[in-house]
Formats: sequence, structure tokens, C-alpha cells
Amino acid sequence: MDLMTAMQIDGPHQAPRRVERPVPQPGPGEVLVKIAACGVCRTDLHVLDGEVAAHYPVIPGHEIVGHVVTLGEGVSGFAVGERVGIPWLGHSCGDCRYCRDGQENLCDRPQFTGATRDGGYATHVTADAHFCFALPERFSDVEAAPLLCAGLIGWRALRLAGQAPVIGLYGFGAAAHILAQIAVWQGRRVHAFTRDDDLEGQTFARSLGCVWAGGSSEAPPEELDAALIFAPVGELVPLALKAVRKGGRVVCAGIHMSDIPSFPYADLWGERHILSVANLTREDGTSFFEAAQRADLRIATQTFPLDQAAEALAALRAGTVQGAAVLLPSGG
Repeated sequence: MDLMTAMQIDGPHQAPRRVERPVPQPGPGEVLVKIAACGVCRTDLHVLDGEVAAHYPVIPGHEIVGHVVTLGEGVSGFAVGERVGIPWLGHSCGDCRYCRDGQENLCDRPQFTGATRDGGYATHVTADAHFCFALPERFSDVEAAPLLCAGLIGWRALRLAGQAPVIGLYGFGAAAHILAQIAVWQGRRVHAFTRDDDLEGQTFARSLGCVWAGGSSEAPPEELDAALIFAPVGELVPLALKAVRKGGRVVCAGIHMSDIPSFPYADLWGERHILSVANLTREDGTSFFEAAQRADLRIATQTFPLDQAAEALAALRAGTVQGAAVLLPSGG
């Protein structure tokens, strides 16, 4: 029996541990993928902390890049050896009102990679072929991994922000450092908000084309048309509302956020909007990868061997990763 290595979370607040498991076999409509790289996402921390629904024990990770090893029954559109990306949304039912209306991201019976089905902190994974993406060749495996969630969720958040020519990004981590470059490429003016003492992060943001970078408690030098919040900190919502103009939008892009404190109605008045992002659609992936291929993206990464998944998660929690953390099953 062929075995694979994985880093498994047995339950909330339990550190990932190394396990050996039989290599899974793809069912109908699925592919078996040998993993080359898997990004480490803040959502993985929420799975670890029990803040999002998960089926434990679970192998986390949903920013997966690898190569198809085996095709399940009925799979078309992919070939053995082809490189694919596997994102957070791993399956939708196709039958509920949301799926029928083209809102599969809101599916009533979804499956999520690395939470309700096993993910990419491993050497192998199975995935629904309908939810895998072909990846632009210009990105290496390590560069492509963060695009599968940080890039995709950032892209969906930007789409919800509308045509906003002046935007602010709160929390300048993996998603924001990709999105800032996309937005600059689109001709928008981007303002980056980091922790107040993160001078290195502010310098990094300016190097990627942001017109201004400062602490989250600071007011930007101009009114924003939209503010996109990637940090899971509810206290940022009232601050962002103060920063956006009348009619502006505040987009909460995380899957989990601490409670939003009360704020004066006057700060919301003026037809300001508060929106949330939920997951992604396959169409988001198609349009994002087209834009990513055309934009001159610089993906900042820090790699860790698979056995150091706990250390990678700790670095992400501490905010010491500039850009995105990526696990390498081969050990790098």
C-alpha cells in the first residue's frame, strides 16, 4: 500500500502532527494530485483555533499547487502530469438556489478544502476536478500557491468594491500584497494600512506601488472610495467607515473576524456600505488568473518544509511573514 505524509489537525487548538496515511484514491469526478507547494493561509489558523467549521481530524491547507497523478471516472479537461491549483471551495451541490443563481460561493451544502475535506498540508490530495484551476505558466509552484486563496479572495473583494479609483487595504499580508499590485496595474490609487509599528511592512507596501502607507489608526491623506479589510479585527470596521467617502464601501474580506464594536450611525450615514466576502466562485478564478497573468506581479514568499507547518502557522499568527508562507512537501 502506498503511503503519503501529512500534517493533521486532530481538533481545535491541537498543533498539526505528522501522520502517515494511505494515498487516497480519486472517486468519480475527482483527480489525485501530487502536491508541489501549499500556501499557509490565515483561514488555516481559524481551522486550528476552531473558529470555522471543520471535520476533525483534518489535513488543512487550501492553496494547493501540484500535478495530476490519476484521473477518476468521468474526468475530462485535465491530463495526467498537468499542473493544477486547488482552492478553498472544493465542491458545491449544484442544486440549491444559490448554485442555480450563479452564486456557488453561497452554496447551502459546500465542501471546503482543508476544513470539511482534506487539504494540502500533505504530499497528496484528491480534489473535485470541476473546482481545480489550470495555472499560468509564468508563476512557479511557490509563487502560484498564494494565488489560490490570498489572490482569489482579494480579487473577489476588489470586485465587490466596484470601480473605486481610490482604495485602502487594511492588513498588509499575503492577500493585500497581491491585490495592491493588481489594483495599481488597474490604475487605482492604493493606500496600505498596517499595524502602527510595522514600518517594514509600510516600506514594503510603498515598494509595490502604494501611494501611501501608515498605521491602521491613522487617517489616509485623501478620502477612500472603498476600504478592503483583510485583518480579522472587527475594530477596523469603524476606522474604515471614517476613511471612506459618502457612498463608499467597506468590504470585510476574511472568513472570520472579531466582533465589530458599536459606532455612531453618523459614520455609516451617507449611503456607506458594509459588505462581506464569502468564499469564491469558479468564475472568480477564471477572471483572476487572466488578470494575474497580465499584471506584473511580484509574489513575496517564505518557504517552510512540510514538517514545520506549526512553525509556519506561528509565524503567520505573529505577523512576521512578509508576503505569504508556503509549505514544501519535498522539504525544499
